[in-house]
Amino acid sequence: MDAEPNALGRAKRLWSVMPREFADRFRPYVGGLAKAMVREIQHVVPEYAQPLDGVFGVYFTQAVEHAILYPLSNIRDDVRSHEDWREVFRLRGRMEFTEGRSLDCLQTAYRVGGRVAWRHIAEFGQKQGVPVDILCVCAEAIFAYVDELSALSIEGYTEAQERAAGTMARRKRRLLELILADPPASPQTLADLAGSARWKLPEWVTMVALEPISDQHARSSPAIGPEALVDLEGAEPCLLLTDEITDVAALESGMKGWRAAIGPRVRISEAALSLRWARRVIGLVQRGVLADAPVTRCSDHLTTLWLLSDEFLIRELSARSLAPLDGLTVKQRARLTETLLVWLQSRGSAPELAERLGVHPQTVRYRMHQLEGLFGDRLTDADERLNLEIALRAERLLTQD
Repeated sequence: MDAEPNALGRAKRLWSVMPREFADRFRPYVGGLAKAMVREIQHVVPEYAQPLDGVFGVYFTQAVEHAILYPLSNIRDDVRSHEDWREVFRLRGRMEFTEGRSLDCLQTAYRVGGRVAWRHIAEFGQKQGVPVDILCVCAEAIFAYVDELSALSIEGYTEAQERAAGTMARRKRRLLELILADPPASPQTLADLAGSARWKLPEWVTMVALEPISDQHARSSPAIGPEALVDLEGAEPCLLLTDEITDVAALESGMKGWRAAIGPRVRISEAALSLRWARRVIGLVQRGVLADAPVTRCSDHLTTLWLLSDEFLIRELSARSLAPLDGLTVKQRARLTETLLVWLQSRGSAPELAERLGVHPQTVRYRMHQLEGLFGDRLTDADERLNLEIALRAERLLTQD
């Protein structure tokens, strides 16, 4: 039994049982076979159709010759280790990825090469009087060899692909950090890193703040496009999206296990500002100031964000503007502030206010008489009315805290 793991096992065993003289007699034909294989491969796979006298053509022909010589070296030799050859074919897979070709190209080339090899060897065997049973083993060995070369190349290709994906992910993560840095990185630094990350710097971006709302096993990676920059591992996870978000429902469906807040759409130089407001929204949702929802837009709550942008100042304004209400009981204050806010918003008549408040018009007149006694001329001053409305709106929001 072959002790070598994974690839190049079955084909090697098949080659090892063939007569050594078969290999010795076929060696002079290797060069011609290699050229025939290269020509057929280039005809079938356009990606390899480059001049044979160039660097690629010479290398390609040599690689094919080596691939032919390898099985010949296995004939009547089932002991030697061939890890170096295995690495050659893994390297071929890695090179295919690096050169930007798909695995289909290489696998097709292997299959085409196998067919050409069998055609030439069968013709050689007939001319040399090789027994049919030996030719049958040879055919089986050729196609087993093709399968195993494909497996090794897939292994190398996948390894290179995963390594490249990890490198690109790290570069994109660093790029996001620099975009959000304070002070921000220079435009040239961003352009250089974006180039190495194969990411086109956009003019406008939308930041999305994220909050995990389930354990890590129940969360999925957000379903977003390849142009997004993502940080899911940091203390404050977020996304940078280059496209404008027009379908919130679609975004929500791809955010299983996350709560999201969409910041304002801004120029890339202001991405940190967009994220700051998106995180502010997350905080207000957590406190119950804003309704809990899987996805919340900053643009839907600009007044609230403005009112509560500096809670120290808004509390100072409220303390000064609403000071006349300090001597009232909790119930009295609640009734009067509700009436005052409705009046400031509508400046309607007693019947109109009564309808909005769900009380009798006479009750409204009584409350307004109380308010006039408490606030006096301030109710006729436009600036004071503005201060009162701001204070009352903010108080209503903050009492949900």
